[in-house]
Amino acid sequence: MCAQACTECARACALRASLVDPDGTENQELVRRRGIMCAEVCDATCRVLSEQNLVDEAAIRVQLEWCRQVCLESAHAFDEQPGAEESARACRACARACGEFLDTLR
Repeated sequence: MCAQACTECARACALRASLVDPDGTENQELVRRRGIMCAEVCDATCRVLSEQNLVDEAAIRVQLEWCRQVCLESAHAFDEQPGAEESARACRACARACGEFLDTLR
């Protein structure tokens, strides 16, 4: 469930980043960067989760918490952008899935 949410979030964030005008306002540039970073963090989290047997539990916890935090920050940034509702929802769903997976590790 967590890996699927991360994949969907990575797609939504990459799409959101590609839709922002790179020559736009400073705020638009920050949103574009936030989308790129979120997509990269979600992608990295998917890789860690797919290689669970090669990574210790502490590293998985750190990755999940990092992903959860980046997704929440991205959702907040997307909330302020018209047309970014789907990206914000994907980020919140990913943050929730990462949190739920973290709870199973405790």
